[in-house]
Amino acid sequence: MVSAGEFRNGVTIEIEGNIFQIIEFQHVKPGKGAAFVRTKLKNIISGGVVEKTFRPTEKFENAHIDRVDMQYLYSDGDLYYFMDVNTYDQIALNPDQIGDTLKFVKENEMVKICSHKGNVFAIEPPLFVELEITETEPGFKGDTATGATKPATVETGAVVYVPLFVDQGDKIKIDTRTGEYLSRV
Repeated sequence: MVSAGEFRNGVTIEIEGNIFQIIEFQHVKPGKGAAFVRTKLKNIISGGVVEKTFRPTEKFENAHIDRVDMQYLYSDGDLYYFMDVNTYDQIALNPDQIGDTLKFVKENEMVKICSHKGNVFAIEPPLFVELEITETEPGFKGDTATGATKPATVETGAVVYVPLFVDQGDKIKIDTRTGEYLSRV
């Protein structure tokens, strides 16, 4: 149990059956009345952010989040399969649980599976991946003065905007959080 007076950034708590992570908190002591704690909370399952205030003595249950390194094996259309490399246990997740988090992840790459009490709610891909461009338009000489970009399809099927000098067959580095091109490899 953690009281509102002991809140810190990054702490996960359970409120009314939902799991929240504390993004910001502020202890407020007004001139009149009792002190309170103003917080900004992120629902880790839905991703929504809410602002709530609590009395410093209110207590909440700590929510323990399990983050396990697993290898993405393959997809058979309806399910995505992952394996724990330590125990060789496999799990299958449906597209609703996955979302678009695997659009930059190739088969056999490592990801983090986040769960609470055995229920998977998120998949964290590596921060940066190196992928080969399978399809893109050729760039024209002289067009690079404006810093223009063009769409390019990478080997996982995702589309990334790259500078005009990048060609088909090049390996590029991508930030998976934003989907932005970083550099050629």
